[in-house]
Parts: sequence; C-alpha cells; structure tokens
Amino acid sequence: MSDSESMSVFDIMYNCRAMRRLKSDPVPDDLIMKLIDAGNQAPSGSNQQGARWIAVKDQAQKDKLAALNKAAVQAYTGVESTRLDSLPHQPADKRQRMLNAVLWQAEHLQDVPVLLIACYEFPGPVANASQAGGSVWPGIQNVLLAARALGLGAAPTTLGLTNPAAVKETLNLPDNMAAFCLIPVGYPMGNFGPVTRLPAADTMRWERWSP
Repeated sequence: MSDSESMSVFDIMYNCRAMRRLKSDPVPDDLIMKLIDAGNQAPSGSNQQGARWIAVKDQAQKDKLAALNKAAVQAYTGVESTRLDSLPHQPADKRQRMLNAVLWQAEHLQDVPVLLIACYEFPGPVANASQAGGSVWPGIQNVLLAARALGLGAAPTTLGLTNPAAVKETLNLPDNMAAFCLIPVGYPMGNFGPVTRLPAADTMRWERWSP
C-alpha cells in the first residue's frame, strides 16, 4: 500500500487539492476501474444507482471534448465574463493562479490520459436533471477522494459540458442519459498539499441562521 493509500479519510479530504496540471503519462486501466468502483459506493436517491461513467482515452474523442471545454473556458474568461477577480476568502493573486491553471488545462486537456464523464441514466426521458445531481455528485466526490488516495490528480469541471447537444453526440448518449461532470485524471505535475477552506464556524449556525 502506498503512503497515500494509508492516509486517513480526513487526511485525504483536507489534502485533496484540485489538480489541473496533469502529466500525459498513461494511467493503468485497473486504477481507473478502482476510481469508478469507489464512485459507485456513494448513496443515490431511492438506491436507484443510476450513475454511469464514461472513461475517454481515445485521442479523437479527447480532442472533441477538449475543443468543447476550450470554447466554454474562453467564454467564461472573456471580456464579458461575470467571473470575480477576487473574493473575501481568496485574494486576487491566488485567484489568478487558479485561473492560470484553468487556462493551462484548457490548452492541454487533449493530452490528459483519461477524461472521466459522470452521467446519470434516467428510468425514462431526461427530466428533473437538477434533482438527479444528488445521485451523481456524491459519487464524483468519492472519485476525487479515491484519486487522491491513489496519488492521482483530478479536478471536476462542468465547463466542457455546457453544450449538451454536442456532448450527447460525442459520447453517443441515449435520450435517457445526461452528463453532469467532466473529471480529467492523470499524475500531477505539482505537489499535493492542504486545501484552504473556510472554517466551520464561519459557515454554520446552530438551530437557525443568524448574521
């Protein structure tokens, strides 16, 4: 077992950075299957277990998804973007570093070894997609934590899925399936480290909300 795999679940959660700069080195299929199996352990509404996963390694497929993502990133960061330059908990310099990583990923997404797409298969035609997210996102978090435990870098994004028709065509999704998240997976170029998050005392109240 690697040092990462021996970490406690709390160690993993508190050191699970979004890793966007990833090497092009291949990731063994058995590790990808391990990520998906971890994702499948998450709860789902009525235990329907409708989460579905598509692992994209084919270069032509990655090129198509990378192009969709790049167009969305350009729109997100363009002159008419509503993106904030700073936040109370994230000064402009740190926010710029995060943006630089997003832009790097947009230029190199096609070189990432594996692109995971988290989907949901509805019993019938796609409906109430926002509600179905509650049965997909817990699995996505499991995948991110499992990736960290295995020493793999990963970061969820929805930008590359903002053109549902193109995504559906690219991935050959049936009418009863929708894509929720794209997760690039690979070995990180940088180092893992602690995340910076608001303390619990700032984000919760007892009994009812108060300023």
